[in-house]
Amino acid sequence: MDRKWIWALMALVLVAGGGLVMWQATDRDPADDTPVAVAAPGGAAAGTGEPTFTRLENPARTEVRDGGGRVVAVFTDGARTVRLTGRERTFSEPRFTKATVTTDAWIRLAPREWRAGAEKAGWFKPWLDKALADRSPDALAIMMDYIDGAKPRRNADGLQTAGDASFGPLSATDPDGRAENSDFYDYLGVSWKFPDGKKEQPSRSHFRALDCSGYIRMVYGYRMKYPLRGTNTKGTGLPRRAYAMAEFGPGVQLMPNTGRAVRDFELLQPGDLLFFNAGPIGGKHIEHSGIYLGLDDSGRHRFISSRSKADGPTMGDFGGDSLLDGGGYWATKLRTARRI
Repeated sequence: MDRKWIWALMALVLVAGGGLVMWQATDRDPADDTPVAVAAPGGAAAGTGEPTFTRLENPARTEVRDGGGRVVAVFTDGARTVRLTGRERTFSEPRFTKATVTTDAWIRLAPREWRAGAEKAGWFKPWLDKALADRSPDALAIMMDYIDGAKPRRNADGLQTAGDASFGPLSATDPDGRAENSDFYDYLGVSWKFPDGKKEQPSRSHFRALDCSGYIRMVYGYRMKYPLRGTNTKGTGLPRRAYAMAEFGPGVQLMPNTGRAVRDFELLQPGDLLFFNAGPIGGKHIEHSGIYLGLDDSGRHRFISSRSKADGPTMGDFGGDSLLDGGGYWATKLRTARRI
């Protein structure tokens, strides 16, 4: 490992000077979104030796540690999402829950799926250097861009790409009261052609709306540039429906779908996709998807998803606690999870 990379890591420690910073997700200043991956508690240097790489199983992954032994990144075999260690942030949604989630996890996309030994590849060091210094919103911050009361944000072309999202229009025929079929292009109000050849036009009645899988595709696909599919078939990219994501991938399945509630929470990291049996058909059938946030301030495993009763993305408890543990509705419906 060359010295230039080590000095880059040490420079991040110096930038970190003030130690860990609490960050309120609902009132974000992008200028403060700087991962400080090698800051020790209190702002002290975590170590100046060579980074080390440790192989772990279940799921198969590589931990990257700095010279002081602090984990700075986790790369999972078969997945592009990378967990970086950075400044602590606190996520909240006061309208729908008193719970908060404080985490030092920053979730970004590597340029390719991880394989054992990839730390020796030419892309690895430049990418990790850049990711550790990245000031842009990561997956967790982007998730909060669509909750109740989220501020509208526009891109350089004036297109609104973030802001409070609905689940979908009111529907007299849907059992939950709101229609599904709100994808990211419906929220944006733009037409879209997918690499697999599928072409879609936005629905005016679904403008500014995201259903559960549409929300995931907005976060990881449109915003983070993970490849997207226009169909529900196996292939490169995230398919349209929750059941197809759960069955076909992409990424690595963290726990098998046996048709019963799963409790393997120790396998999860923030940013993982969750899949639920939330419809009238029991067993292995998947009807809902969400994203794992981590442990809340009560030590409970909390997730975020777009739901009809809350009318959009929520980490809150209106219409069922957003918890994976315990005996609540969503806890009994969790069937499997993936890391993409």
